Amino acid sequence: MTRNRILFGIGVLAFVSVIVTVRLGGFLVDNEYRQPDRQVAAQEELGEAELVPRQQGIADEQTADEAEARARPYEEAEYRTVPFVGSRVTVWVLAQLHLLFAAFVLAVPLFAFIIEFVGYVKKEERYNKLAYEFTKLLSVSFSMTATFGAFLTFALIILYPKFTNYLMHIFSPTFLPYVLLFFLEALFLYSYYYGWGKFGPKMHLFLGFMLNVVGTAIMFIANAWLTFMMSPGTRGADENGDGVPDFVSAVSESGALLSLRDAFFNYTWMPINIHRIIANVAFGGSIAAAYAAFRYLQAKTDEERAHFDWMGYVGNFVAIIAFLPLPFAGYYLAAEIYAFSQTLGIQMMGGSFSWLFVLQAALIGNLFLGANYYLWLGMGRMEGGVHFQRVIKWLLIAIALCFAVWATPRYAISSVSEIAAMGGSSHPQLSYLGQMSAKNTAVNILILSTYMSFLLYRRTGRQSIHPHRKLLTRAQAIVFSSAAALVIFYGVYGYYVDAATRIRFAIPQVYSVLAALVVITVIDLPLYRNASQAGETRWGKIPAVSQYALIFIALSFTWLMGLMGYVRSGLRQEWHVYGVILDTSPEAYTPTLGFATQVVSVTVLIFFGLIGVVFWLSSLGGKKDWEPRTATGGGKLEGGQAA
Repeated sequence: MTRNRILFGIGVLAFVSVIVTVRLGGFLVDNEYRQPDRQVAAQEELGEAELVPRQQGIADEQTADEAEARARPYEEAEYRTVPFVGSRVTVWVLAQLHLLFAAFVLAVPLFAFIIEFVGYVKKEERYNKLAYEFTKLLSVSFSMTATFGAFLTFALIILYPKFTNYLMHIFSPTFLPYVLLFFLEALFLYSYYYGWGKFGPKMHLFLGFMLNVVGTAIMFIANAWLTFMMSPGTRGADENGDGVPDFVSAVSESGALLSLRDAFFNYTWMPINIHRIIANVAFGGSIAAAYAAFRYLQAKTDEERAHFDWMGYVGNFVAIIAFLPLPFAGYYLAAEIYAFSQTLGIQMMGGSFSWLFVLQAALIGNLFLGANYYLWLGMGRMEGGVHFQRVIKWLLIAIALCFAVWATPRYAISSVSEIAAMGGSSHPQLSYLGQMSAKNTAVNILILSTYMSFLLYRRTGRQSIHPHRKLLTRAQAIVFSSAAALVIFYGVYGYYVDAATRIRFAIPQVYSVLAALVVITVIDLPLYRNASQAGETRWGKIPAVSQYALIFIALSFTWLMGLMGYVRSGLRQEWHVYGVILDTSPEAYTPTLGFATQVVSVTVLIFFGLIGVVFWLSSLGGKKDWEPRTATGGGKLEGGQAA
């Protein structure tokens, strides 16, 4: 009853406010100044020649202004500004929000399709329900993606009209396929979501497969527009015979298009595609896990907690599996940026953006710590987890040491007295940890340690019955130790060679770690197939702090994506298209690191506020329909109506 009174009071207040506003507007209009009617009639009888001097001057000014306006030629505006915020920050925030929702919309169908396929093969309904639970997040998220995409398009047209026209001129042949693919994506997405249980399993899997194909194609087209601004050219033939492909520009010096193919398949197009596919899956998995954590903390029954605990585990598992190869995709992108322009590469790693990579190291280190912490807590779900507790402390020490090495800068921010005491801008001992040899070694050991945590989690409470289990376990230990030793060897040896050779050492380090992950996995699958279990996995029996760890991982992923987006765009500095189209707007400067982190942080907060709305709307589907409450002790409804 109290609630109805509050709603009625709000309605009355709104009605009164409208009436007051209308009456106030009418009063102001009725009381504005008007010339006396007799003066107006006298002027009409006398004609324009009899106007007083002041009135004649006003009329002449109006006539001159009209003539000037008609004679003024059309001039295309190059830039427009947004008061207080600025045009660049406006486009920055809209683009980041659009990309974050787009990454989520592209990633969730991928692992939902995989989970549904696993359920179809294993004939287990729980996988089908889990895939549907993930897909429930897509409907509102897709609308958010389209909305911010429209906002971004309008902002670019209004605030950067000349440059937007230039990009439309270059890539106009790709717009029709993009729009058609976007229409198909909407068709497949809603057919996949609303057709759950309505189609046969094979037909429904086909819809999910086509949804992922179309979504990936849309991302590939949009990435071409993006990467062209950074690297407007592609590789050509090696006409000099020096083993280095010649650079082929896609546009002339004046910006005229020479080849749409070269503009599309530019230097950084494929690295961005690979990096974004992996990053999107990791990001989507972390957001889905955060949704599961949100529902877990709201759950009222053990059954709900068990379901959302399992959902969070699967989402986090997807995020970790995608996150492990992500640094290697980042190396590939950085190498292609160097190949296109050494100036960009040096600016990225050793110039004004170098300190941002210290922030990146801190965020990625937190991701590794959060992921491992969640796995260690998850061991409590199974019996026999105490057996691995003695190993966890050594993994924690290794992760903490690698985290410290990776976050150590080459040159510290120091005062004059500190520089004098150190004998230079770099620390005489710690500066060695700021070089790429140490950092490459640290990140590879972090990856191996995290994978080891996952193996321990997988083995908790299970006993292999394979006849050669001891031999296979020793083989895994040898592979793991060999990969770690090789990574450390190249890391130490890198200090005794020149810079070019040191950079090439990253390749065998990466290959050794990837090979170790593949070989250990291939051995582990048959080793623990049909393994005996000490007891059932107690889903839902995990400390609540684990769910906050999942939310922390999602927050770190989002902030990391925002900062890395700033690096990629900021590398162009004062160029719209690097080396071709110069940015001559008042905001053509590189934002400071402090300003960039503020913009990214605000954007992340806005995104999580909106994703919270997505979570809330998605959770409404599982609630009961509203029903009028009956009065206690009688068969009457509220308001005195008969039941």
